[in-house]
Amino acid sequence: MTTTGHPRHRLDDLLTHAVRLSIAAALADVDRAEFALVRDSVEISDSVLSKQVAALEAAGYVEVEKGRVGRRPRTWLRLTDAGRATLDQHVAALQDIARGAGRPS
Repeated sequence: MTTTGHPRHRLDDLLTHAVRLSIAAALADVDRAEFALVRDSVEISDSVLSKQVAALEAAGYVEVEKGRVGRRPRTWLRLTDAGRATLDQHVAALQDIARGAGRPS
């Protein structure tokens, strides 16, 4: 992707949604996290997290793993390498925008 022009062109459309950005950021520093932990840290409902994770999974940014701990079903979420790269690029573009990159001289 080109680095010329306004940094907004480097923003990822999927991550411009605050909840999806928050989910990706919550997963950025861990190998994987339980669904409930992400839900609580992002402060959203199960249904909202489920819907947003489905969008991130369809884009290849998040992987969902289902299993059991004892008799209880569990769902774990993991940011993929593609998701991590996209998040890093998105955050760098936001930082460039905040610093005034692309501002007329």
